[in-house]
Amino acid sequence: QVQLAESGGGLVQPGGSLRLSCAASEIIGSIVTMAWYRQAPGKERELVARIISGGSPNYLDSVKDRFTISRDSAKNTVYLQMNSLKPEDTAVYYCNVISNIKEMFKIKEYDYWGQGTQVTVSS
Repeated sequence: QVQLAESGGGLVQPGGSLRLSCAASEIIGSIVTMAWYRQAPGKERELVARIISGGSPNYLDSVKDRFTISRDSAKNTVYLQMNSLKPEDTAVYYCNVISNIKEMFKIKEYDYWGQGTQVTVSS
């Protein structure tokens, strides 16, 4: 069964660190993009960080100097290292994977989402 297994969320004090992990299994085709999104109550879901296969990572401006996205291709796992956490980082964080595969006369794209993991930054 296709799934994205997220872990690493929790409660942390301002200035602390967390590392989120997302392990992809049973993915159809080749992974193109792995990313992290977050959503706080009453707010729109926003892209936090994205890494494209063979390319460079990009980040939300507010986390650019504090977060690092990385991937382990052999394990089909993407990580988000979060340092110097602030209360405004509090949200549910979602892993996202995009893959594609060639069919008869087209490329079919698959869009997978993790279940979300809660990150709470509070003193």
